[in-house]
Amino acid sequence: MFLEKIKHIKAFVLDVDGVLTDGTVLVTETGEQYRRFNIKDGYALQLAVKRGYHVVALSGGRSKGIELRLKGLGITEVFLGLDSKIETYNNFLASSGLSSDQVLYMGDDIPDLPVTKLVGLATCPADAVEEIKAACHYISPKNGGQGCVRDVIEKVMKIRGDWHDESPSAHDGSLN
Repeated sequence: MFLEKIKHIKAFVLDVDGVLTDGTVLVTETGEQYRRFNIKDGYALQLAVKRGYHVVALSGGRSKGIELRLKGLGITEVFLGLDSKIETYNNFLASSGLSSDQVLYMGDDIPDLPVTKLVGLATCPADAVEEIKAACHYISPKNGGQGCVRDVIEKVMKIRGDWHDESPSAHDGSLN
């Protein structure tokens, strides 16, 4: 059943904090917020974009750093400051022409539950809350910010036959 669902995936819709990051937010005395992203997730994300997959990030966070990191990887659909992710998800489906069974979603906490219940392939990191784990088709063995996004993207792309990159680049969109 899981492998059959993978064959239909054309979009990765991802939560940010706790999925693309480990959920830690470092706050400076001036109020700046720093998050830590995994470089292996970054490689998989930019490769998915290159291969024509839709990659969408949904977050309640508003940090400019999130937007800079994701846009640097080629992700153009970055939605920040969301109170509810469901409306943005539905708008994405309408504008992309995709159906829910073509979407893999990865979330880790209660605000992700409404979208988790709608997608064709619901996934989460190993350290997701129990309610999310119970609603998912696949639980990555990796924690949030520790390669869980790479895990699901790589699985999908390998099964669909487009993981291998004939000319890989060391550049993953990082700000150097």
